[in-house]
Amino acid sequence: MEQWDIYDKNRVLTGRTMERGSVFLPGDYHLVVHVCIFNGNNEMLIQQRQPFKHGWSNMWDVTVGGSVTAGETSHQGAQRELFEEIGYPADLSAERPFFTMNYENGFDDFYLIEREVDITTLTLQYEEVQNVKWATKEEILRMVAEGTFIDYWFMDVLFEMRKQRGAIRETK
Repeated sequence: MEQWDIYDKNRVLTGRTMERGSVFLPGDYHLVVHVCIFNGNNEMLIQQRQPFKHGWSNMWDVTVGGSVTAGETSHQGAQRELFEEIGYPADLSAERPFFTMNYENGFDDFYLIEREVDITTLTLQYEEVQNVKWATKEEILRMVAEGTFIDYWFMDVLFEMRKQRGAIRETK
């Protein structure tokens, strides 16, 4: 069974682990990663979840995402998820999460990377992913409105965010 490291509210490892599906104790958190791959055409590589996948069945989602397993760092978990879910080998050791969102039971690290990926070469994990495609911001927002894409509240700014670092708008 999959094991997760347990963090405290300050994202410090506690030295304890929990089994996936277990109940979180008060003050226990875990780490989830999401990777959004963009290309030079200002499109994001998105995936469609399997109809039998628990949680957001049949919905379209960002490139990949999942829980970091015990002993992994954030970028190691992101690399593993990329390879497991879509068969894309990427070295993310020099990457940092672009941003982190806190949620009730943990931390969501989002990686925003640019790569030119030939989707015909990808191997989709049957248990997780039924399809992938490149989509523009407008297509994704339309899918959100139609209820076919998971509704991340920040999706309308995600495409612009990837070109910025920090909170101050860079102008050139």
